[in-house]
Amino acid sequence: MPNEPNPPVEAAVPAASLQHEQATRLPLQRLFRALTMKQRERVSAFTLAELLVSVGVLVLLTLLATQLLNNAATIMTLGHRQMDADSQARELFDRMAIDFAQMIRRSDVDYYLKSSTTANDCRLCNRQRGNDQIAFYSTIPGWSAITGAQQGPVSIIGYRINVSGTTLSNRLERLGEALVWNGATSDTRSDGRPASVIFWAPLNPWANLTTNPFDIIGRDVFRFEYYYLLKNGDLSSTPWYATSSVRGMQDVSAIIVDVAVIDSKSRVLLSNSDIAGLAEDLADYSGQAPGGSLAGWRATLDGNMTLPRPALSSVRLYERSFYLSSASLGSP
Repeated sequence: MPNEPNPPVEAAVPAASLQHEQATRLPLQRLFRALTMKQRERVSAFTLAELLVSVGVLVLLTLLATQLLNNAATIMTLGHRQMDADSQARELFDRMAIDFAQMIRRSDVDYYLKSSTTANDCRLCNRQRGNDQIAFYSTIPGWSAITGAQQGPVSIIGYRINVSGTTLSNRLERLGEALVWNGATSDTRSDGRPASVIFWAPLNPWANLTTNPFDIIGRDVFRFEYYYLLKNGDLSSTPWYATSSVRGMQDVSAIIVDVAVIDSKSRVLLSNSDIAGLAEDLADYSGQAPGGSLAGWRATLDGNMTLPRPALSSVRLYERSFYLSSASLGSP
């Protein structure tokens, strides 16, 4: 074969230079690419400040959500307590409405009422300080250990706040003691008196009675007050205006009852002495217009700085008027 001519030296020099340049450029390209990747990684990651801000925002949102849930739970709890108090007051007033509607209203019947003075048909009437008491004869059936034909249609009905110092203390209780026909039996009550209807005897319903005729009618009612709407339009703490005599409640158009209720969960924050003292702080009726006593009670509760505020704010106040029907069982 004929010998090929060798390339000239001038052509070999650029080729060698190109190969050297490519050999030098490859590591630089790789280094540049590595640096670019690190920069990209550095740009795409969160900084410490960004992480702190994100965590702070997350904590703030969590606190806000927790606060909203706590507020909702508190509102629901207060709502349930309000409904419990409303339900208890409604049941109590409904029971009173039945009892007052069946009250025996005769001039030869004795009563146990609040008044400025005694009367010949209310010989134990007096100015009642603090929680009031009331008792009267009624045609409502009551509890009795005697059954059969001797049991009459008349009972002694009464309301008062229990002050026994036991777990029943500072709760409204109802007396419902059934009586028998006068002369039908020789049985006696626990106090030795005849267990029969004696209208002309002084009515002392709380003397020496057993616990059987009593029921807790308002387990959370700790204040009980009442006054009278007279037929001449006056509001009074005495059940008459014409003569100093009850005369079968002939001068009374309605009995107005005020009660204070504290729910069972708030009651545990107070002792029996605390509740008794609070009841004494709520002033007796002194001639205010309807609703006036409750307004005074609320001002007293708001101004009390001694007892726990959560307990005081849970006290609910109620008032209802009970209009009396015409005289029952006739008049002598």
